[in-house]
Amino acid sequence: MFPDGSDHFFKIYTWGGLCGIFNEDELEETENGTPGKGHGLRGTLLTRRGITLRVLLKDKVIQAGEGLLSIHYLGKKFVGDLLPDGKIRWQETSQVFNSPSAWATHCKKLVNPAKKSGCGWASVKYQGQKLDQYKTMWLKKQRPQLQSPEMVRTPVECSKLESKDRCPVRYSSLGSRDSGRDPHTLVELMSFTSVNRFQPFNVAVSSNVLLLVDFHCHLTRSEVVGYLGGRWDTSTQLLTILRAFPCRVRLGDKDSASAVEEEICQNLFLRGLSLVGWYHSHPFSQALPSLQDIDSQMDYQLKLQGSTNSFQPCLALICGKCCCFYLQRSNDYGIPMEVEMTFVQDAFLTPDVLHEMMLLLEYYKAAPDLVKFKDKWQEEKTYLDKVKVSLTSTPKDQMFAKVLEHIYNQLDNYS
Repeated sequence: MFPDGSDHFFKIYTWGGLCGIFNEDELEETENGTPGKGHGLRGTLLTRRGITLRVLLKDKVIQAGEGLLSIHYLGKKFVGDLLPDGKIRWQETSQVFNSPSAWATHCKKLVNPAKKSGCGWASVKYQGQKLDQYKTMWLKKQRPQLQSPEMVRTPVECSKLESKDRCPVRYSSLGSRDSGRDPHTLVELMSFTSVNRFQPFNVAVSSNVLLLVDFHCHLTRSEVVGYLGGRWDTSTQLLTILRAFPCRVRLGDKDSASAVEEEICQNLFLRGLSLVGWYHSHPFSQALPSLQDIDSQMDYQLKLQGSTNSFQPCLALICGKCCCFYLQRSNDYGIPMEVEMTFVQDAFLTPDVLHEMMLLLEYYKAAPDLVKFKDKWQEEKTYLDKVKVSLTSTPKDQMFAKVLEHIYNQLDNYS
């Protein structure tokens, strides 16, 4: 079902709590100076992880100086100095902030106490231009360093390399946090029973959610990401995952990321849903969290928990073969805990899911990393055959068969 020819299964993992849409600011440095873990659309795009003012200063995209930064909000203007270490000093009080997000949040709350997010990179200007534009400039400079087309490996080559180089390790073998450790190291999940605990909440997931996630992951040889929307019932401790929101954007396309996130945010709001997690794929490796995934997930849980310490689960779903996990807090790396799910069979394919599938087909049809569905994946079976096995394993109403046939014809034409 995946490009490497393996069957799909989903695993969900977690640590603690979630509670709102992630925005671009969550990819910045946190207040203690630790780089943001952002996938954000990896849940804020993976490629934006770790882009901070310090990075822009180091690479000479911007320069330190007095009065270079400004915020204009509801008729008020705030001016700040950009310090050599990437911090911001507000001229009015000389207070120092670690990131644009922190400064923007502080200033906006002075004007509007109900304001919850600073939206730093979109709100703060450097010499009259939004910081967003300088981040885009930095990304463009990095593109020549990315893989050239000649360097792109075939699915078979990637599968062999991944299976050789990414053998999972046990959490107990990690020890203390080590900055020199490969962030792509896969970590085995732990069960709650193995630590003599009960799973602290129940999870129910719609079959339409898994269908859409599965379909999204089948279309491309590259990693895909998306968000999960649902509801959290505190009285029954039940988290219900009702919708998947695929991110139709390249991980390197920062210019489109904000628009995609805003669209998903609006869709969640209009449907009365909360953000309850995110998903991404491991096209050529096991559906186990990497150290990078673990750090990202912990960052999300803490941000959604906010300052209230209220509990709402945040789930991370990996589709490779598929896993769902949750993190337990620890002094070093978060402990990835496997989450058991109840699958709720939908009676029919909803129009919004069908619409999302068609949008994904349109988005990937001319992509260079589109799976070649006519190619053989195993003996006499093609990748299209593999997709058929995966999608038809989720029974639907009679109309669903006709929809699938149309989709299969489209995939056959694209390849």
